[in-house]
Amino acid sequence: MSPQPPPKPSRLRFWMVCGAVLALAIPLQLLTDAGLFPAILNPYYLHLLTIIGMNIILVASLNLLNGYLGEFALGHAGFMAVGAYAAAILAAKVLPASAALPPVLGTVFILGVTLAGAMLAAALVGYLIGLVTFKTVGDYLAIITLGFNMIIVNAIQNIDFVGGPRGFTGIPKNTTFLAVILCTVLTVAILRNLVQSTFGRVWISIRENAIAAELMGVNLNRAKNQAFTIAAAFAGLAGGLWAQYQQFITPRSFDYIKTTEILVMLYLGGMASLSGSILGVVAYTLLMELVRNLLSTFAPQFAEWRMLISPLILIVIMLTRQFGLLGNREWSWLRPKREA
Repeated sequence: MSPQPPPKPSRLRFWMVCGAVLALAIPLQLLTDAGLFPAILNPYYLHLLTIIGMNIILVASLNLLNGYLGEFALGHAGFMAVGAYAAAILAAKVLPASAALPPVLGTVFILGVTLAGAMLAAALVGYLIGLVTFKTVGDYLAIITLGFNMIIVNAIQNIDFVGGPRGFTGIPKNTTFLAVILCTVLTVAILRNLVQSTFGRVWISIRENAIAAELMGVNLNRAKNQAFTIAAAFAGLAGGLWAQYQQFITPRSFDYIKTTEILVMLYLGGMASLSGSILGVVAYTLLMELVRNLLSTFAPQFAEWRMLISPLILIVIMLTRQFGLLGNREWSWLRPKREA
C-alpha cells in the first residue's frame, strides 16, 4: 500500500482571511457614514487602523526591494510623494468637473482615477530612476536612491503650482477607511502572488547569488528594474490614499524622516516576509501612539520626543535581531501552496 502524500494547505485560507477583514471593515464604514460609529467606538481607533493600512502598503512594497531582491533602497518616500501630489492634482484641479455624478459614485470614480494616476506617475518615475540606479549595487545604490528622494522633495518645494514649501491645500477627502482596507488587501494579495511566481523566484535568486542567476540567463538589470517599478507604483498608491485622507500635504512629509520610519517598520517586522511587514507596521504604529500618550501625560511638548525612539528601535534591531520578528517566515495563511 503506497504511502499517502501529506495534506496540502488550502489555498482558500488566504482568501478567507481577506474576506473576513473586508467583512469587518464594511460595517465599520457603514456605521461611520451613518454617524453611529462615535457612539460605539472612539473614532481615534478607526484613524489608527486607516494609518496602519496605508503603512502596510508602503512597507510591503519596499520589502520587494530590500527583502526579496536583496538591494538596499532609500527612496521610497520620494515615490510616495510623487503619488501623493499626482493624486492631489487630479482630485483638486482636474476632476472636480465630474462632481455632477451621484455623491457615492462620484467619490468612487474620482478615488479610482486619482489612485490609478498616482500609481502610474510613481511607476514611471521609478522606472526612469531604476534605469540609472541599478548600474550600481550596495552602498552606492542606497546613496543614489536617497539622493533621488532629496531631488524629488526639493523639486516639489520649488513648484508653486502645487503650493511649494507652503504645502498643497484644498484636497477633497475621498479616502475612506473601507477604501484603505480594500487597497491594503489587494496589495498584499498581489505582492503575495508576485513573490511566489516566476518573478519572485528570479528576485530571490538574484538576492542569493547574482552571478549564478546571470549565468542561468537572468537579465539582472531588467529584473531589478521590474521590482523597482512595481514597488514604486504601490508607494504611489499609498501616497494617493494619504493625500486624499489628510487633505493637506507638504514636501517635508516625505523627507529622510519618513524614509527612516518606513525602514524601522520594515526591519522590525522582518525582511522577505509579508507577514513581517504587517506585524512590523502594527507593532511600530501602536508603540509610537502608546509612547506619545504616555509622554503627553507629563507635558504636551514631550509627545515629540517619541521620534527619538524610532531610530533607537532601528539600532537595537540591527544589533540584536537583524532578521526582525518574522524574517524569511510567513504566517500559515500567507504561505504558498505546497508543491508536490
